[in-house]
Amino acid sequence: MMRKYLYCKLLMMTMMIAVMVVSATLTSCVKSNLANGNAVTKVETKELIRTSQSWDGVELPDYFQGRPELVAMKYVFPAGQKLGWHHHVAMNYGVLVEGELTIIGLDGKTKVVHEGEAVVEMVGTVHHGENRGTKPAVLYMFYLSQKDLPLAVQHPEIPLE
Repeated sequence: MMRKYLYCKLLMMTMMIAVMVVSATLTSCVKSNLANGNAVTKVETKELIRTSQSWDGVELPDYFQGRPELVAMKYVFPAGQKLGWHHHVAMNYGVLVEGELTIIGLDGKTKVVHEGEAVVEMVGTVHHGENRGTKPAVLYMFYLSQKDLPLAVQHPEIPLE
């Protein structure tokens, strides 16, 4: 029963964050359109992703028990930049808003995320990301975590090629 309560509370908090992000974006767009003399006719919606699996097809773990902590991060990967090998303890997902990002698992599986696409990261599986493009990649990530848990655990002992 407690687990179901925590799940509902976490889901509600996630939805509140999403509503705040969308609201801020829409407000900015409306102001921009009105300033340019453009009338806003309707709000468009598009579901970017709905899944219970990470990008590599592995089922996501159950939610943590205890007090949830939601974290939103913005990452900017310069062209040619590689992020070191790491794994995530908590579930996380995001949207690439600019550029292209390649995610590589330690097992060699690869996922290329394109501008405008959503991605659900691996949990507990070592991987790294790199920008193989010619312009910066901008990624917004949302973590469903708990207080004092790291967003990522680094593995500097694994060399990048």
